[in-house]
Order: sequence, then C-alpha cells, then structure tokens
Amino acid sequence: METSQVKKVLEAALLAASEPLTPLELSRMFDEELSAETLRKLLDELREEWSARPAELLPLASGWRFRTRAEYLPYLERLNPEKPPRYSRAMLETLAIIAYRQPVTRGDIEEIRGVAVSTNAIRTLEERGWIDAVGHRDTPGRPALFATTKKFLDDLGLRSVSELPPLEQIGQALELNHEN
Repeated sequence: METSQVKKVLEAALLAASEPLTPLELSRMFDEELSAETLRKLLDELREEWSARPAELLPLASGWRFRTRAEYLPYLERLNPEKPPRYSRAMLETLAIIAYRQPVTRGDIEEIRGVAVSTNAIRTLEERGWIDAVGHRDTPGRPALFATTKKFLDDLGLRSVSELPPLEQIGQALELNHEN
C-alpha cells in the first residue's frame, strides 16, 4: 500500500475513534508490517497537516487522538450547553495531591491537607476514572496506594504527569475557583 493511502487510513481511523488509539492498534489495521518509526513519521506528518485546522492530532498517555482546538470550544458548547460537573475544593485538592505526590495513601492525603478525606471524594475520582488503587503500602492495615490513570492524563491532554503545570499554578487556580 502506498504511503499516502496508509496515511489516509490512519487519519480515517483516528477521526472515527471515540478513544485514543495506540500505535499497536493503528499498525494492526495493515496487512504488511508498519515499523514503529514509519508509523511515528506518518502520524507526525498528519499532525503537521492538521496544524492550521480546527482540530489537532495529539499524542496522549494511552495513544493518539484528534481533539478540537481550545479556541473553538466556546462555540461547540452552545450545541450542548450541558454544564460539566463542578468539583469541590476538597476534591480538587485531593486530586492534586494524588497527581503530584503519587502513589499516596489516604493517610498521606489527610496529613498534607490537615483534614479527613471524604470517602465520597475518593469514590468520585475513581468512578470518573481519574485515580486508581495501584497497590498497598507495606505497613499495618496495608492502606491502598492511589495514583492517577491514563484516562486522567488523556482527559487533560497530557502524555505523562511530568507535563502537569507547576504546583504554584494549581494553587492559584484553586484560589480563583474558590473566589467565584
């Protein structure tokens, strides 16, 4: 298959996908083997071709996906004016502690925040798919260790936690959110 046709197939699959597609999933679509280097080159070319369009191709933690550019979101929100869920300051603080200090136990979170962590906050973050128990600390009671998930990174448009903004920015955002 010609390179231009392979690129069109990749583009069609990525546009149709509801979730990010991994390089393995993308290469499985072809009869002949597609090297990781060739696949990466074609994805980078697609990304460049879409650079001036309203959608962008992004590499995320769990694969590649198209996403609408941020400047078009206010218009698209008018199509579906549903308000996103608002999270309490306590829940956002809990999520930030997990994201920046992972893996952490509930006790670690309580020690940092200075107050008890609501079971509901942990459950909500787990149900959202943003955190998960990744093991247990080898201490009495064997408390669960929590860490963020690939879905958390995908939802934020990140490839890894190293791309999270500096903690100071998070604190400022929480302060602004608290004032509103």
